[in-house]
Amino acid sequence: MYRLGIDLGGTNIVAGVVDKKYKIVAKASCKTAVPRPESEICDSMAEVAKKAVEKAKLTMDDIESVGIGVPGAVNPKTGVIEYSANLFFHNWEVVEMMEERLGKKVHIENDANAAALGEYLAGSAKGARNAVAITLGTGVGGGIIIDGKIYSGSNFAGAELGHMVIVKDGKECACGRRGCWETYASATGLINLTKQKILSEKLEFSYMLKLCDGDINKVNGRTAFDAMRDGDPTAKSVVEEYISYLSCGLVNIINIFQPDVLCIGGGISNEGENLLGPVRSYVERERYTKHNDKQTVICKCTLGNDAGIIGAAYLD
Repeated sequence: MYRLGIDLGGTNIVAGVVDKKYKIVAKASCKTAVPRPESEICDSMAEVAKKAVEKAKLTMDDIESVGIGVPGAVNPKTGVIEYSANLFFHNWEVVEMMEERLGKKVHIENDANAAALGEYLAGSAKGARNAVAITLGTGVGGGIIIDGKIYSGSNFAGAELGHMVIVKDGKECACGRRGCWETYASATGLINLTKQKILSEKLEFSYMLKLCDGDINKVNGRTAFDAMRDGDPTAKSVVEEYISYLSCGLVNIINIFQPDVLCIGGGISNEGENLLGPVRSYVERERYTKHNDKQTVICKCTLGNDAGIIGAAYLD
């Protein structure tokens, strides 16, 4: 038997057929095209799911169960998406609607939690007992695995790690607080910091701006790292400041959860050791358990966007 995982994002819906060895054997996708009615999005998810099964040369009879990873506050027990800002829905009974369309048992979970489970089952956290997965994107996503199980708290909204404050009365966050980790450590935070440093320079001498063809709106998460590799001192200061913010939050997480593995995903993680090397040095200096023999392994997530599909497929 196989399982089916669906990653319901604000931009795309992706479905994958996953085998017993956690390998994706076929995928299909479509645009989410929000905002639109719940029923239409369920129709699209069902259509994409069936296409993935067809591409795998299987039938729905070969599918044991279906899992869906969703951004936002998700209640796996009731099958309700209680709130999803990216999808513009509140109290959406998605499990009931999808079971009607697919005729299969359906499970749901927060997308970051599903991705963490995927990394735990088949990625960089495989073999760990306790693990944390962090995704650096528009915000900072977090997923926590304790004793092989997703931890989501008593209200199913735990692991919002991006919303711990690391700078009191700091930058305003979209959540309404100030100084949240994600305003500094997300890809958005890095882009804003890069722009801030460019604007503090004499623009005609800004190497980072030159890399963006003179258009500050073309700054992305790679700009500072690319310029740093070319020897630009301002870019080096941007990267160092960004890594200090990122590492501050990671130390907090390690001190609280003491995971065997902490893996980092998202586009910025593609910087590899240019990112992870300095992060590890910072964590080694600051962690509470610096004198312990066993330490948390800090590494890059290995499954990319497939983590959410694999994790969703194996939700119970």
